[in-house]
Amino acid sequence: MSNILVTGAAGFIGYSLCAKLIERGDRLIGVDNLNDYYDPSLKQARLDQISNDLAFSFHKIDIGDRFAVQRLFKDNEIDIVVNLAAQAGVRYSIENPAAYIDSNLVGFGNILEGCRSSKVAHLVYASSSSVYGANTSLPFSEQDNVDHPLSLYAASKKANELMAHTYSHLYGLPTTGLRFFTVYGPWGRPDMALFKFTKGIIEGTPIPVFNRGQMTRDFTYIDDIIEGVARVVDTPAQSDPGWSGDRPNPATSLAPYRIYNIGNNTPVELMKYIRILEKYLGKQANLDLLPMQAGDVPNTCASVEALSDTVGFRPKTTVEEGISRFVEWYKGYYGIA
Repeated sequence: MSNILVTGAAGFIGYSLCAKLIERGDRLIGVDNLNDYYDPSLKQARLDQISNDLAFSFHKIDIGDRFAVQRLFKDNEIDIVVNLAAQAGVRYSIENPAAYIDSNLVGFGNILEGCRSSKVAHLVYASSSSVYGANTSLPFSEQDNVDHPLSLYAASKKANELMAHTYSHLYGLPTTGLRFFTVYGPWGRPDMALFKFTKGIIEGTPIPVFNRGQMTRDFTYIDDIIEGVARVVDTPAQSDPGWSGDRPNPATSLAPYRIYNIGNNTPVELMKYIRILEKYLGKQANLDLLPMQAGDVPNTCASVEALSDTVGFRPKTTVEEGISRFVEWYKGYYGIA
């Protein structure tokens, strides 16, 4: 049993992780600022699923508030930190870059300082497949160069990886960064494709399909993501004795530092994804075919060998299964017959 701090606890991945860790017997300290980037009532509804559990305590805190974060670490015994709090979204980073600076950079710095001062045993944090940016060689590998991000969101996640390595090197803080690939499923985010598509198809309104549908994504079901994260939580990063400064491996280090992809390793064409959704909704989509959006990429696919080799798990849920479960949840949550 560990005392685990999860930031972004009211978020899609954060809530799902808290529920998993509570179920297995850990004590959880949840943090979220409940901002209005999307409907706060959905965030509150997620929290309501776990807030009555005695193993869970919640603190409404913005991780960009340095003094609030300092108090949090000082007032609580924390063994492990999972930092999922961040301003998400590639497209929104073009409209509101300041939100990404405040949360993803300043906020992450505050978390690192809290981990250092409290001698936390392991920091796990959310990175993103977006860091691969202009890379076109598939599948994306953790050993690839990721120096050409295409959005501020991606750049902020790359910066998190660099900041984490510095703390691993200077203070011996074990840090593990997880590059998530297009997570979807029940309790998902309304700004993501599956949620938007489902709402549009049910309401009979056009759904935006970028690059005119000529895209593939490594869609990864939420339960697979959570199983992977939970196993990583229990596997603190260690020094790689074979690491060499002459030929540096970006995914490891002489410091206790690791980077992993978490993806399905099975890219799906966007149009196929939409057709499967139509099947489970029993209704055809009205497609609004649009050009590629700034900051976006046409294809993603994760190499997951490193994750599999280290924690013995690789995602396996098919998009048929995942979309079916999402549609069932969506109709139940919104009371749709």
